[in-house]
Amino acid sequence: MEIQTNQGLVLALGAGRIRTVTAALISEVNQVVPVNRLIDLAWDGDPPARARGVVHNHVHRLRRLLAGHAELATQGQGYVLLADPHSVDAHRFRCLVTDAREADPRTAVTKLRQALGLWRGEALADVPSERVRQKLGVGLSQARLAALQELGGRLLQLGRYRELVTEFTGWIAEHPLHEELTALLMRALQATGRQAEALDHYHRARRCLRDQLGIDPGPALSDAYLELLGSDRSPAPAAARRPKPAIRNPAPAAPACAGPRTAPYVAPYVCDHRPGPLPRIAQLPPVVPDFCGRDREIAVLDQHLDRLPRPECLVLAGAGGTGKTSLAVQWARRHQEEFPDGQFFADLRGFERPPMRPGTVLTAFLRSLGVPEAEIPESVTEASALYRSLLAGRRMLVVLDNAGTAEQARPLLPASPGCLAIVTSRRRLNGLVVRDGAALVKVGPLTSEEGLQLLCNALGRQRVEADAAAAGALVEWCDRMPLALRIAAARLMAHPEWSLTCWAKKLADERRRLQELSAHDADLAMEACLYLSYRALSSGAARLFRFLGLHPGPCVGVHHAGVLVGGDLELTRRYLAELCDAHFLEEHAQGHYVRSEMVRIYAAQRVAAEEPRWAQDQAVRRLLGHLARGGPSLN
Repeated sequence: MEIQTNQGLVLALGAGRIRTVTAALISEVNQVVPVNRLIDLAWDGDPPARARGVVHNHVHRLRRLLAGHAELATQGQGYVLLADPHSVDAHRFRCLVTDAREADPRTAVTKLRQALGLWRGEALADVPSERVRQKLGVGLSQARLAALQELGGRLLQLGRYRELVTEFTGWIAEHPLHEELTALLMRALQATGRQAEALDHYHRARRCLRDQLGIDPGPALSDAYLELLGSDRSPAPAAARRPKPAIRNPAPAAPACAGPRTAPYVAPYVCDHRPGPLPRIAQLPPVVPDFCGRDREIAVLDQHLDRLPRPECLVLAGAGGTGKTSLAVQWARRHQEEFPDGQFFADLRGFERPPMRPGTVLTAFLRSLGVPEAEIPESVTEASALYRSLLAGRRMLVVLDNAGTAEQARPLLPASPGCLAIVTSRRRLNGLVVRDGAALVKVGPLTSEEGLQLLCNALGRQRVEADAAAAGALVEWCDRMPLALRIAAARLMAHPEWSLTCWAKKLADERRRLQELSAHDADLAMEACLYLSYRALSSGAARLFRFLGLHPGPCVGVHHAGVLVGGDLELTRRYLAELCDAHFLEEHAQGHYVRSEMVRIYAAQRVAAEEPRWAQDQAVRRLLGHLARGGPSLN
C-alpha cells in the first residue's frame, strides 16, 4: 500500500500500525471511522491501555504527510479522510469493472485491463493487521478474480483466444483451485486446436481440488471438460481437411417483402444434405416428478399451439426461480408426439459467464442431425441457414433454456411451419416478440394453493396438514417461488424432526431468509439466483436497484426512485423499465412498481455491501425531504 500525490511523489508511511490506520481510513474515504474501530483493527482486538494515544499520534503524522494533498478531519469520536474517491485505486478499480459490464466487448476488455493494471501484488499485503487483511483484502482479491473472469469471457466472446491463453496461463498457476478461470483457459485452448493442453489443465485442476479440498470439479469445470470431449475438434492440416459442402445454386436475392417476420433475410444454405430420415433426436431432460400447478400457463401454451397461424416461437419469461425450465419441459413432454421428428434441448447459460455461444449450440445440433464435423460451417450465419434447411418440412420441437438475449437465441430458431421453439429467459426478450413474431408467456410465482400442493408432494400431505398454518406462512415467506419452496422442502426432508413452525419462524427473520434458502449448493440458492440477474444489469440500473433497498415498502413510485438516486427522472424511468424487464419489479400501475419481499431484502443487502454509509444517509435524507415537501407517500 502506498500514497502517491498528483505530482507522482510517493509519501513515506513507514512500517507498523500506521499502515493499518491508513488502510482503514482510505478504504472508507469520506466516511467517519470511529477511533475505537481504528484501535480494534490496529491491535487485532487486543489493544494496550495506551492504544488511543498511539492512534492519535499516527493520525497527527498522517495529517502532516497529507497536507496540501488531502484533508484528514476530526468528526465526533472519529476521523474522516476527505478526498476524491477516484483517487483511491480500490474505488477506481470497482468503477472500471462496473463500467465494463455494460460496455461493448472491445471497450469492456480495455476497461477491465485498466482495472486489473491498478494492482501491485496482493491487496494490503504490507498491512500488519490480520483483521484488516481479512476484512478488506479478501473482498478486493475476490473482486479481482471476478474481473479476471469477466475479462476471459469477453476475450472468448471476441474470439481473441491466443491473448486469453497467454494471460491466463500465469493466473491459473497462482490460482490452481479457481475452476472458472481454468474452464476459460480450456475453452480458449480448445478453440486454437490445443486439446491435449486443455485436457492437461483439467486433470491438473481436478487433482488439486481432490488433494487440497477433497472435492470433485464443479459445474463450470465439468461442463468445459464435457464440451472438450464431445467436440473432437483436433484440426487436421488444411490440405487434409474435408471440403465444405458445395453450394448447388447461388444465393437468391432477398425478397421485396419479408412478411410479418422482419428479421434480416438470410438466404438458405443449400448443400448436398438431401432430405431423408433423421437420426433419433430426443434431448428433452426428464420432468420434475412432483410438478404441480401452472394450469393457467399450460392453457396459454396450448392455445398458442392450436392457433392458426401458429407462432413459431414461444418465450417463457419470468424471474429466476419461478420454474420456467420445469414448465417448458413438462409442456414439451406432453406434446412431444406432435413433433415426431425429434426434440432438441440446449441450456444457453445466458446469465453465466461466459454464456453459451450460438455457434457452439448450432455445431452440436448439426452433429445430431448427422452433418459431418468437417462440413459444419464456421460462420454462425451459414450454420444457422444449414440448420434451418435441414429442418425444412420437418416437425421438430426446439427448447432453448436460459437465453440471455434475443441475439443469442435467434440463430437457433427453426424457420419451418411444422417446427416450434420454446425459449425461457429471465428477460422478456422483446426483440424476439417484435422482430420474430414470438408469443410472450409470463411465468410468475405460484398461487398459494399451488405452493401448498408442492409442499404436500415433497413432504407428504400428513406432515403439511398437521401444521397447516405454518405451511401457509412458509409458502408466503418463500414468495411462492418454486425454487425457494423446493429448497425449503429439501431441508425439511433432510430433517424429519424439524417442525414446519420452527422453519417458518427462521424464514420470518429477514436477516436470515436468503441464507436459509440455500441447499448448500452454489447452483441452488435464492441469493445466487438473484445475483445472476443482478449481475446482468447495466451499471445505472444496478445502482438504482441497490438504492431501492433503502425504500421500506413493497411498492415504489417513480418519484421516490428518482429521489433516492438523485438522478434525472427520465433516466430513472429507463432504469426502472430495465428492472421490470429483469423481473425485479412489476409495473402494476403507471409510475408505480411492486416487488417481492426477497427482492427487497436482496436490494437492502446489496446497498449495505456496495454503497458507502454516507451515500446511503444522503439518499435517505433526500427521500425524507421529498416527503416533507409534500411528495407522494411511501404507500
